[in-house]
Amino acid sequence: MAIVNAQLTTTQLDLLTVPASKTYAVTNILVCNTYDPDAADAATKDAKFDMHLIPSGEPLSLNKTTVVRQLTLPAGETFTFDSERVILDVGDKISFVAEPDIGSGNTNLAATISYLEV
Repeated sequence: MAIVNAQLTTTQLDLLTVPASKTYAVTNILVCNTYDPDAADAATKDAKFDMHLIPSGEPLSLNKTTVVRQLTLPAGETFTFDSERVILDVGDKISFVAEPDIGSGNTNLAATISYLEV
């Protein structure tokens, strides 16, 4: 099993792209709003994200590749995508776009993808 993780950005972030001669089975995707839920301003630190499953050679498309749209996570909350298995082939990717910008195009959202090579 392998994992990949990153801080989500306000522009398209291709978090996992399947390399040549590989096929991946995604076992779990986690997205966490890392802002301190005990902070005095935590109630104002919601963050949102879109998640896309993009076939090889195709662009991100709100009307075609979206699997999660504008999901809001309060400070300290985690979204788990683990009830469905996703098989990705060469060039397929999992991409994210998030908000709000906390500086330099970054957000308070951290994403982790767990996958197996099949």
